[in-house]
Amino acid sequence: MNVKSKRFKWGLIIVGLLILLVPFAIYFNWPFQTNGEETTNSEPEGAIELSGDIGDYNSEEGIDDPAHDPSIFKDGDTHYVVSTGIARDTDNPGGIFIRQSKGGLEGPWESVGEIPTPEWTEEYDVAHLWAPHVVENNGTFYMYYAVSIFGTNSSSIGVARTETPGDINSWEDLGAILTSDSSVDYNAIDPMVFEDKGKWWVVFGSHFSGIKLQALTDMTEPTGEIYTIANRRQTTDHNAIEGPTIFKEDDYYYLLTSWDSCCQGTDSTYKVAVGRSESLTGPYVDKDGTPLNEGGGEVILQSYSNHTGPGGQDIIKEDGDIVMVYHYYDANDDGVIRMQLREFQWEDGWPSF
Repeated sequence: MNVKSKRFKWGLIIVGLLILLVPFAIYFNWPFQTNGEETTNSEPEGAIELSGDIGDYNSEEGIDDPAHDPSIFKDGDTHYVVSTGIARDTDNPGGIFIRQSKGGLEGPWESVGEIPTPEWTEEYDVAHLWAPHVVENNGTFYMYYAVSIFGTNSSSIGVARTETPGDINSWEDLGAILTSDSSVDYNAIDPMVFEDKGKWWVVFGSHFSGIKLQALTDMTEPTGEIYTIANRRQTTDHNAIEGPTIFKEDDYYYLLTSWDSCCQGTDSTYKVAVGRSESLTGPYVDKDGTPLNEGGGEVILQSYSNHTGPGGQDIIKEDGDIVMVYHYYDANDDGVIRMQLREFQWEDGWPSF
Protein backbone atom coordinates (compact mmCIF):
# COMPACT_ATOMS: atom_id res chain seq x y z
CA MET A 1 0.00 0.00 0.00
CA ASN A 2 1.48 3.39 -0.99
CA VAL A 3 1.77 6.39 1.36
CA LYS A 4 -1.25 8.17 -0.16
CA SER A 5 -3.45 5.09 0.38
CA LYS A 6 -2.31 4.79 3.98
CA ARG A 7 -3.13 8.47 4.65
CA PHE A 8 -6.54 8.02 3.05
CA LYS A 9 -7.22 4.94 5.18
CA TRP A 10 -6.22 6.70 8.44
CA GLY A 11 -8.26 9.73 7.44
CA LEU A 12 -11.36 7.54 7.11
CA ILE A 13 -10.65 5.98 10.51
CA ILE A 14 -10.29 9.38 12.22
CA VAL A 15 -13.47 10.71 10.59
CA GLY A 16 -15.32 7.59 11.68
CA LEU A 17 -14.14 7.96 15.27
CA LEU A 18 -15.22 11.60 15.35
CA ILE A 19 -18.67 10.66 14.08
CA LEU A 20 -18.94 8.03 16.81
CA LEU A 21 -17.82 10.48 19.51
CA VAL A 22 -20.25 13.30 18.66
CA PRO A 23 -23.34 11.63 20.21
CA PHE A 24 -21.38 10.96 23.40
CA ALA A 25 -20.23 14.60 23.54
CA ILE A 26 -23.80 15.81 23.18
CA TYR A 27 -25.12 13.32 25.73
CA PHE A 28 -22.54 14.23 28.37
CA ASN A 29 -22.76 17.96 27.54
CA TRP A 30 -19.00 18.45 27.08
CA PRO A 31 -18.16 22.14 27.32
CA PHE A 32 -16.57 24.30 24.68
CA GLN A 33 -14.62 27.51 25.22
CA THR A 34 -15.70 31.06 24.43
CA ASN A 35 -13.42 33.99 25.24
CA GLY A 36 -11.49 31.76 27.62
CA GLU A 37 -14.58 31.12 29.75
CA GLU A 38 -16.12 27.68 30.17
CA THR A 39 -19.45 27.61 28.40
CA THR A 40 -22.04 24.92 27.84
CA ASN A 41 -24.09 24.59 24.69
CA SER A 42 -27.23 23.34 26.45
CA GLU A 43 -29.69 25.58 28.23
CA PRO A 44 -30.14 25.05 31.98
CA GLU A 45 -33.66 24.02 32.97
CA GLY A 46 -36.29 26.35 34.37
CA ALA A 47 -36.19 29.19 31.82
CA ILE A 48 -39.38 31.21 31.44
CA GLU A 49 -40.09 32.22 27.85
CA LEU A 50 -40.43 36.00 27.88
CA SER A 51 -42.09 38.35 25.42
CA GLY A 52 -42.11 42.09 24.86
CA ASP A 53 -39.41 44.55 25.95
CA ILE A 54 -36.70 42.47 27.60
CA GLY A 55 -33.70 44.60 26.58
CA ASP A 56 -32.50 46.00 23.26
CA TYR A 57 -30.00 48.44 21.77
CA ASN A 58 -29.68 49.90 18.28
CA SER A 59 -27.85 53.20 17.99
CA GLU A 60 -28.90 53.75 14.36
CA GLU A 61 -32.59 53.48 15.26
CA GLY A 62 -32.22 55.30 18.57
CA ILE A 63 -33.23 52.26 20.64
CA ASP A 64 -31.82 51.93 24.16
CA ASP A 65 -33.89 49.62 26.35
CA PRO A 66 -31.56 48.75 29.26
CA ALA A 67 -31.90 45.58 31.32
CA HIS A 68 -28.65 45.48 33.32
CA ASP A 69 -28.85 44.50 37.03
CA PRO A 70 -32.61 43.78 37.01
CA SER A 71 -34.66 43.69 40.21
CA ILE A 72 -38.21 42.37 40.25
CA PHE A 73 -41.25 43.12 42.45
CA LYS A 74 -45.03 43.06 42.28
CA ASP A 75 -47.84 45.52 42.97
CA GLY A 76 -51.26 43.89 42.79
CA ASP A 77 -51.39 41.94 39.53
CA THR A 78 -48.60 43.93 37.88
CA HIS A 79 -44.97 42.83 37.89
CA TYR A 80 -42.23 45.44 37.63
CA VAL A 81 -38.53 45.20 36.83
CA VAL A 82 -36.18 48.08 37.60
CA SER A 83 -32.66 48.13 36.21
CA THR A 84 -29.50 50.20 35.73
CA GLY A 85 -30.20 53.38 33.77
CA ILE A 86 -29.27 54.36 30.22
CA ALA A 87 -25.57 55.32 30.07
CA ARG A 88 -25.35 58.86 28.72
CA ASP A 89 -23.06 61.58 30.08
CA THR A 90 -22.46 63.33 33.39
CA ASP A 91 -24.54 66.34 32.35
CA ASN A 92 -27.57 64.13 31.72
CA PRO A 93 -27.16 60.84 33.60
CA GLY A 94 -29.62 58.03 33.04
CA GLY A 95 -32.10 57.42 35.85
CA ILE A 96 -33.22 53.99 37.02
CA PHE A 97 -35.18 52.28 34.23
CA ILE A 98 -38.50 50.54 34.84
CA ARG A 99 -40.64 48.09 32.86
CA GLN A 100 -43.87 46.31 33.68
CA SER A 101 -45.90 43.22 32.83
CA LYS A 102 -49.62 42.83 33.42
CA GLY A 103 -49.55 39.34 31.94
CA GLY A 104 -47.47 37.53 34.57
CA LEU A 105 -43.80 36.75 34.60
CA GLU A 106 -43.88 35.75 30.94
CA GLY A 107 -45.02 39.20 29.83
CA PRO A 108 -45.54 40.87 27.52
CA TRP A 109 -43.07 43.21 29.19
CA GLU A 110 -43.47 46.90 28.42
CA SER A 111 -40.80 49.56 28.94
CA VAL A 112 -42.19 52.44 31.01
CA GLY A 113 -39.13 54.71 31.03
CA GLU A 114 -36.65 56.18 33.49
CA ILE A 115 -37.22 57.56 36.95
CA PRO A 116 -35.77 61.10 37.16
CA THR A 117 -32.22 61.33 38.49
CA PRO A 118 -31.99 63.33 41.76
CA GLU A 119 -29.77 66.42 41.84
CA TRP A 120 -27.64 65.22 44.77
CA THR A 121 -26.06 62.54 42.58
CA GLU A 122 -24.40 65.17 40.33
CA GLU A 123 -21.40 65.41 42.68
CA TYR A 124 -20.40 61.88 41.66
CA ASP A 125 -20.11 62.74 37.93
CA VAL A 126 -21.83 59.52 36.85
CA ALA A 127 -23.36 58.69 33.47
CA HIS A 128 -26.18 56.66 35.02
CA LEU A 129 -27.52 55.20 38.27
CA TRP A 130 -26.88 51.52 38.97
CA ALA A 131 -28.24 48.29 40.37
CA PRO A 132 -31.61 49.18 41.96
CA HIS A 133 -33.71 47.08 44.29
CA VAL A 134 -37.33 47.67 45.37
CA VAL A 135 -39.23 46.46 48.43
CA GLU A 136 -42.71 47.22 49.77
CA ASN A 137 -43.51 48.15 53.37
CA ASN A 138 -47.10 48.98 54.42
CA GLY A 139 -48.14 50.08 50.95
CA THR A 140 -45.07 52.20 50.26
CA PHE A 141 -42.43 51.04 47.79
CA TYR A 142 -38.79 51.88 48.52
CA MET A 143 -36.21 51.81 45.74
CA TYR A 144 -32.54 51.56 46.70
CA TYR A 145 -29.91 52.29 44.06
CA ALA A 146 -26.17 52.84 43.62
CA VAL A 147 -24.31 56.02 42.66
CA SER A 148 -20.63 55.38 42.01
CA ILE A 149 -17.56 56.29 40.04
CA PHE A 150 -16.66 53.04 38.24
CA GLY A 151 -13.66 51.22 39.66
CA THR A 152 -13.56 53.23 42.91
CA ASN A 153 -15.38 53.11 46.24
CA SER A 154 -16.43 56.74 45.94
CA SER A 155 -20.02 55.60 46.16
CA SER A 156 -23.43 56.10 47.72
CA ILE A 157 -26.62 54.12 48.14
CA GLY A 158 -29.69 56.30 47.67
CA VAL A 159 -33.38 55.63 48.21
CA ALA A 160 -36.66 56.87 46.74
CA ARG A 161 -40.25 55.98 47.61
CA THR A 162 -43.74 55.94 46.11
CA GLU A 163 -47.16 54.33 46.49
CA THR A 164 -47.60 54.08 42.69
CA PRO A 165 -44.44 52.50 41.26
CA GLY A 166 -45.66 52.53 37.66
CA ASP A 167 -45.80 56.35 37.68
CA ILE A 168 -42.19 57.38 37.04
CA ASN A 169 -42.79 60.94 38.25
CA SER A 170 -44.28 59.82 41.58
CA TRP A 171 -40.99 58.64 43.07
CA GLU A 172 -39.86 60.92 45.92
CA ASP A 173 -36.11 60.82 46.42
CA LEU A 174 -34.87 60.73 50.03
CA GLY A 175 -31.16 61.09 49.33
CA ALA A 176 -28.21 58.93 50.34
CA ILE A 177 -28.48 56.46 53.21
CA LEU A 178 -25.00 54.93 53.03
CA THR A 179 -21.71 56.22 51.59
CA SER A 180 -18.16 55.02 51.11
CA ASP A 181 -14.82 56.51 50.11
CA SER A 182 -11.12 55.84 50.55
CA SER A 183 -11.47 56.15 54.33
CA VAL A 184 -13.33 52.79 54.53
CA ASP A 185 -12.57 49.35 53.12
CA TYR A 186 -15.99 48.60 51.55
CA ASN A 187 -17.96 49.84 48.54
CA ALA A 188 -21.50 51.20 49.04
CA ILE A 189 -23.12 49.87 45.88
CA ASP A 190 -25.42 47.02 44.76
CA PRO A 191 -27.98 47.33 47.58
CA MET A 192 -30.57 44.67 48.32
CA VAL A 193 -33.04 45.27 51.19
CA PHE A 194 -35.19 42.63 52.88
CA GLU A 195 -37.16 41.89 56.05
CA ASP A 196 -36.36 39.13 58.50
CA LYS A 197 -38.36 38.49 61.67
CA GLY A 198 -39.81 41.99 61.64
CA LYS A 199 -36.44 43.70 61.13
CA TRP A 200 -35.13 45.28 57.93
CA TRP A 201 -31.62 44.75 56.58
CA VAL A 202 -29.47 45.96 53.71
CA VAL A 203 -26.86 43.77 52.02
CA PHE A 204 -24.42 45.49 49.67
CA GLY A 205 -20.87 45.59 48.40
CA SER A 206 -18.54 45.01 45.50
CA HIS A 207 -14.85 44.00 45.39
CA PHE A 208 -12.78 45.87 48.05
CA SER A 209 -13.52 43.96 51.30
CA GLY A 210 -16.47 41.99 49.94
CA ILE A 211 -20.17 41.69 50.75
CA LYS A 212 -21.55 43.53 53.79
CA LEU A 213 -24.73 43.27 55.84
CA GLN A 214 -26.21 45.90 58.17
CA ALA A 215 -29.54 46.48 59.93
CA LEU A 216 -31.90 49.32 58.93
CA THR A 217 -34.27 51.48 60.92
CA ASP A 218 -37.12 53.44 59.33
CA MET A 219 -36.09 51.96 55.95
CA THR A 220 -33.47 54.70 55.58
CA GLU A 221 -30.97 54.53 58.44
CA PRO A 222 -28.28 51.82 58.62
CA THR A 223 -27.47 51.00 62.21
CA GLY A 224 -25.27 48.71 64.26
CA GLU A 225 -22.51 46.34 63.25
CA ILE A 226 -21.47 45.92 59.62
CA TYR A 227 -21.02 42.19 58.99
CA THR A 228 -18.76 40.81 56.28
CA ILE A 229 -20.53 37.73 54.89
CA ALA A 230 -18.63 36.93 51.67
CA ASN A 231 -15.12 37.69 50.48
CA ARG A 232 -13.00 36.28 47.63
CA ARG A 233 -9.85 38.20 48.50
CA GLN A 234 -7.99 34.95 49.18
CA THR A 235 -8.85 33.45 45.80
CA THR A 236 -9.01 36.35 43.29
CA ASP A 237 -6.74 39.33 42.65
CA HIS A 238 -9.53 41.90 42.66
CA ASN A 239 -11.99 40.21 45.03
CA ALA A 240 -14.42 39.88 42.13
CA ILE A 241 -17.70 39.49 44.00
CA GLU A 242 -20.77 41.78 43.99
CA GLY A 243 -24.53 42.01 43.42
CA PRO A 244 -25.64 40.22 46.63
CA THR A 245 -29.14 38.79 47.10
CA ILE A 246 -30.34 37.15 50.35
CA PHE A 247 -33.50 35.10 50.78
CA LYS A 248 -34.83 32.63 53.34
CA GLU A 249 -36.15 29.18 52.48
CA ASP A 250 -37.01 26.59 55.13
CA ASP A 251 -34.19 26.51 57.68
CA TYR A 252 -31.55 28.40 55.70
CA TYR A 253 -30.61 31.86 54.52
CA TYR A 254 -29.22 31.78 50.99
CA LEU A 255 -26.75 34.31 49.60
CA LEU A 256 -26.48 34.75 45.82
CA THR A 257 -23.60 36.77 44.42
CA SER A 258 -22.25 37.65 40.98
CA TRP A 259 -18.62 36.72 40.35
CA ASP A 260 -15.88 37.93 38.04
CA SER A 261 -16.18 40.48 35.23
CA CYS A 262 -19.32 42.30 34.08
CA CYS A 263 -19.86 45.16 31.67
CA GLN A 264 -17.51 43.81 28.97
CA GLY A 265 -20.13 42.68 26.47
CA THR A 266 -19.39 39.23 25.11
CA ASP A 267 -16.03 39.28 26.91
CA SER A 268 -17.86 39.32 30.27
CA THR A 269 -17.21 36.39 32.59
CA TYR A 270 -20.03 37.04 35.06
CA LYS A 271 -21.60 34.04 36.79
CA VAL A 272 -23.91 33.42 39.76
CA ALA A 273 -22.79 31.59 42.92
CA VAL A 274 -24.58 30.56 46.11
CA GLY A 275 -23.87 29.78 49.74
CA ARG A 276 -26.12 29.29 52.75
CA SER A 277 -26.23 29.80 56.51
CA GLU A 278 -28.44 28.88 59.44
CA SER A 279 -28.01 32.45 60.70
CA LEU A 280 -28.68 35.65 58.78
CA THR A 281 -25.34 37.16 59.77
CA GLY A 282 -23.39 34.01 58.86
CA PRO A 283 -21.20 32.17 58.50
CA TYR A 284 -22.28 31.28 54.95
CA VAL A 285 -20.75 28.17 53.41
CA ASP A 286 -20.91 26.31 50.11
CA LYS A 287 -21.74 22.65 49.46
CA ASP A 288 -18.23 21.60 50.45
CA GLY A 289 -18.42 23.54 53.70
CA THR A 290 -15.98 26.23 52.56
CA PRO A 291 -16.89 29.58 54.14
CA LEU A 292 -17.86 32.31 51.70
CA ASN A 293 -15.63 34.62 53.73
CA GLU A 294 -12.72 32.43 52.62
CA GLY A 295 -13.50 32.36 48.91
CA GLY A 296 -16.18 29.66 48.96
CA GLY A 297 -19.27 29.53 46.80
CA GLU A 298 -21.07 27.14 44.46
CA VAL A 299 -21.46 28.40 40.89
CA ILE A 300 -25.03 27.64 39.76
CA LEU A 301 -25.25 29.64 36.52
CA GLN A 302 -22.59 30.64 34.00
CA SER A 303 -22.32 31.37 30.29
CA TYR A 304 -24.19 28.99 28.02
CA SER A 305 -25.07 29.04 24.34
CA ASN A 306 -25.54 32.72 23.37
CA HIS A 307 -26.13 33.80 27.01
CA THR A 308 -22.78 35.32 27.98
CA GLY A 309 -21.96 36.54 31.48
CA PRO A 310 -25.27 35.98 33.34
CA GLY A 311 -25.55 37.85 36.65
CA GLY A 312 -26.81 40.96 38.45
CA GLN A 313 -29.57 38.79 39.89
CA ASP A 314 -32.64 39.21 42.08
CA ILE A 315 -35.39 36.78 43.13
CA ILE A 316 -39.15 36.73 43.49
CA LYS A 317 -41.32 34.10 45.17
CA GLU A 318 -44.24 33.29 42.89
CA ASP A 319 -46.90 30.63 43.57
CA GLY A 320 -44.57 28.70 45.84
CA ASP A 321 -41.65 28.81 43.41
CA ILE A 322 -38.50 30.91 43.65
CA VAL A 323 -37.67 32.62 40.36
CA MET A 324 -34.42 34.44 39.62
CA VAL A 325 -34.18 37.40 37.25
CA TYR A 326 -30.78 38.32 35.81
CA HIS A 327 -29.15 39.93 32.79
CA TYR A 328 -26.95 38.42 30.10
CA TYR A 329 -25.06 39.59 27.03
CA ASP A 330 -26.54 38.16 23.83
CA ALA A 331 -23.66 36.66 21.85
CA ASN A 332 -25.95 36.37 18.81
CA ASP A 333 -26.60 40.14 18.79
CA ASP A 334 -23.26 41.88 19.45
CA GLY A 335 -23.61 41.60 23.23
CA VAL A 336 -26.96 43.38 23.61
CA ILE A 337 -28.01 43.23 27.27
CA ARG A 338 -31.24 41.32 27.90
CA MET A 339 -33.03 39.99 30.97
CA GLN A 340 -34.08 36.42 31.71
CA LEU A 341 -36.25 34.77 34.35
CA ARG A 342 -35.50 31.24 35.53
CA GLU A 343 -37.08 29.00 38.16
CA PHE A 344 -34.87 27.32 40.76
CA GLN A 345 -34.67 23.58 41.05
CA TRP A 346 -33.78 22.18 44.47
CA GLU A 347 -31.64 19.22 45.54
CA ASP A 348 -30.73 18.39 49.13
CA GLY A 349 -31.53 21.93 50.23
CA TRP A 350 -29.48 23.63 47.52
CA PRO A 351 -30.85 25.74 44.63
CA SER A 352 -29.61 24.96 41.14
CA PHE A 353 -30.51 25.10 37.48
